[in-house]
Amino acid sequence: MTIVLTPYWSNGVQKLKVAPQPAPPPKRGLVPPVLDSDIHTLRCLAQLRSKTSDLEKYIYLSHLKTDDPSMFYKLCLDHMPEITPLIYTPTVGDACQQFSHIYRRPEGLYVSIQDKGKIRAVINNWPKIDEARISVVTDGSRILGLGDLGVNGMGISIGKLSLYVAGAGIHPESTIPICLDLGTNTQRYLDDPLYMGIRRKRVSDPEMAEFMDEFMQEMSIAFPKLMIQFEVSGVAPFCLIYLNGILQDFSTDNAFKYLERYRKKYPVFNDDIQGTGAVVLSGFLNAAKLSSAASGLPLTDHRILFFGAGSAGVGVASQLMSFFTLLGMTEEQARRKIYLVDSQGLVYDGRGQLAEHKKFFSRDDYQGPPMTNLLDIIDYVRPTALLGLSTITGAFTSEVLDAMAANNPRPIIFPLSNPVKLAECSFADAVVRTQGSVLFASGSPFPEQQHEGKTLYPGQGNNMYIFPGLGLAAILARVSEVTDSMVEASSLGLAHSLTEEEHALGLIYPQIGRIREISAHIAKEVIHAAQKAGVDRSPDLRTKNDAELLDFINSKMWKP
Repeated sequence: MTIVLTPYWSNGVQKLKVAPQPAPPPKRGLVPPVLDSDIHTLRCLAQLRSKTSDLEKYIYLSHLKTDDPSMFYKLCLDHMPEITPLIYTPTVGDACQQFSHIYRRPEGLYVSIQDKGKIRAVINNWPKIDEARISVVTDGSRILGLGDLGVNGMGISIGKLSLYVAGAGIHPESTIPICLDLGTNTQRYLDDPLYMGIRRKRVSDPEMAEFMDEFMQEMSIAFPKLMIQFEVSGVAPFCLIYLNGILQDFSTDNAFKYLERYRKKYPVFNDDIQGTGAVVLSGFLNAAKLSSAASGLPLTDHRILFFGAGSAGVGVASQLMSFFTLLGMTEEQARRKIYLVDSQGLVYDGRGQLAEHKKFFSRDDYQGPPMTNLLDIIDYVRPTALLGLSTITGAFTSEVLDAMAANNPRPIIFPLSNPVKLAECSFADAVVRTQGSVLFASGSPFPEQQHEGKTLYPGQGNNMYIFPGLGLAAILARVSEVTDSMVEASSLGLAHSLTEEEHALGLIYPQIGRIREISAHIAKEVIHAAQKAGVDRSPDLRTKNDAELLDFINSKMWKP
């Protein structure tokens, strides 16, 4: 047996440790005489498919991941389109709501408000501190539009990390799911005898701020090589942080507040604001070209209407400004191509007091009475693209879809709210109302549709296209921060990753079965962007050409 020693630093001293070794095969007699690994893969797949509900399939896969992680990830990679919806959206939403009822065994790290003042001791209980490279942290305050789930939100941390492993080849033992239990304001959980969180209402903002400051500081000390995707407190952002970083999912107000609070102190990537924006920008780049080809309008003439002006909506809008600035437009010109609609209608200056995060895109060129009807707003704006981030089921009615089709030969319609039951419209409705001309992407998967003898494929603007490759790049390049240029590079990398066959099918996103190939391509582009920005700390990578860098990235991907 070969023993591999790898160097690492501890308190300023370089030491050696034994690299993780694959588990030896079971000794003879401890398994049946004929246990063929390929046949066992088929056996596990058959067991999965025998389950009658997606939640039961989720439970089975959770067991499999614990008992045989290599088999779990082999199934993920070999059957990505089938498995992804079971371990991530939409099934993970149901799993989170039922988390305290389907809980089987410990997984991850729990830090509660009762640990305030002694968070370091709790963190240090993690058994594999030296191996840790990436974590997803949530406080369960806003998960997939399902409200305050409290400690039940741990399911999202577990699911996201499964995608980091499957999508980017990060070693399973390098991942840490973390749940911050700061209470919950959902009374049915507090009344549920099976609920596993502390039974109290959510802490106040000042108390949470103190807790978060302590948590982030202690994480940076305990895990100096850790990337954190954090989903915390009442916002929908994620913050992807390397070293002293964290990724956060906060309520709308907290999302921006905490991003600004920590981004100068810690390298932070906000997945809900920036990650969603990056994946939508990628799909929009491809959709806009197809739309302009049909209409004859130049790309600079596109107008984008956002239905939903929370942290995700405004974050995506900010990212989509890059579409116009990449065409040579000024930031001000790009800003004027974007319109927001919130619960009170069109967002404009004359309407009255606005939340701080909405002011940048508030219109100063409309002086009329409040415009609250979406059809009236479409008639006024005449958008080429309609994006939904409202979590209002069916908001894109038949009349709305008809109006978009009347204005555009190939309308761009992206109902991005998760899960499926909260989407603004279905792919089937969009195909029917636009006579098959729609350029469609959603947040959760929809089935393909037949139209006039052709198979039409929906796009899925899923963040899992972005964050695995971006996270892998940040780890390999040892970045000191995640810059806007790195996020943009991930988006452009995704947009340019489609094959000729995928273009021929009219797709705007690549097929998810190629996720590792896509993640490697994105990681290469993000590493280049980090090097250009001067935030990388792996000088050996700077001398590699594209082919050498891609080979290096692929060599670092764990394979089951």
